[in-house]
Amino acid sequence: MLGKFTIQTNNRDQMIDVTDKVQTVVDESGIKGGAVIIYCPHTTAGITINENADPDVKRDMIRRFDEVYPWSHELDRHMEGNTAAHMKASTVGASQHVIINDARLLLGTWQGIYFCEFDGPRTRTFYVRIV
Repeated sequence: MLGKFTIQTNNRDQMIDVTDKVQTVVDESGIKGGAVIIYCPHTTAGITINENADPDVKRDMIRRFDEVYPWSHELDRHMEGNTAAHMKASTVGASQHVIINDARLLLGTWQGIYFCEFDGPRTRTFYVRIV
């Protein structure tokens, strides 16, 4: 089963909790055990798993990404001017795997699945595949 989601991001850098969307695909599949792959087909966005209890974690991560990968750097040559977005997306990664157990995502107490935008606002797509 393949789920496809389109989301609208509102900021240049944004982390959007998509855990419920992924769980919906698991629910609709009827599968009790296996795994799910969450995949982002964009070079300036990614997928990560991190804390979903304290919103300061998202803010801190975005701030720290900006510190490590400043938006503009005099040595960047990429003509679109979004080298930082490419670096952030490569750091986060394009996909995550999550185990399915008893028809539920096997995530830690504080974990959520995030779509990470680094070059928005944009209309984005991500995929969920049950295996």
